[in-house]
Amino acid sequence: MRGKTLLIRIAALAVCAALAAAMMVIGRGHTLYFDNKTIEDYQGQEYKAFERVVVTVKGEEVAKLGKRERGMATWIGQSFKMTLEITEKKGDEPRTEEVSIQLPYGVDGIVINLPAYLAGLPEEAWFSEFVPMVEEEPAEEEPLPGEGDEFGLEGDLGMEGDLGV
Repeated sequence: MRGKTLLIRIAALAVCAALAAAMMVIGRGHTLYFDNKTIEDYQGQEYKAFERVVVTVKGEEVAKLGKRERGMATWIGQSFKMTLEITEKKGDEPRTEEVSIQLPYGVDGIVINLPAYLAGLPEEAWFSEFVPMVEEEPAEEEPLPGEGDEFGLEGDLGMEGDLGV
């Protein structure tokens, strides 16, 4: 009887560990940013931004990007899929592209440069990690010695003991 209880506990622990590992991979959330920006000089070539890109994820339009614009979507899991409706130049007919990207596990904010990705460039050209800029608050200025308070009344009040009466 004691051996059977031990086996059940070990099996339950193994199932919990397997479930936790699966959820860690499957349930990982990512914030994706889509850039429609020109890449100026990648190996001597320029990859121009599209006139317009409409990004659709899971049947929902998440971004309409003009030149030099950025859109955003959230995704859970490692296999990201989106549909792009691309207008290359003003007046062109839009074309549709289905895109699937394997997302890295350890990165949350992922920036994808769409012109570079669709040109077939390597990951180093179209992938980067989003790092938010931390704005430093300006330090409070301390008055210089002898400056006084904001009304100039600190210290000497300008009265020589005479109340002017």
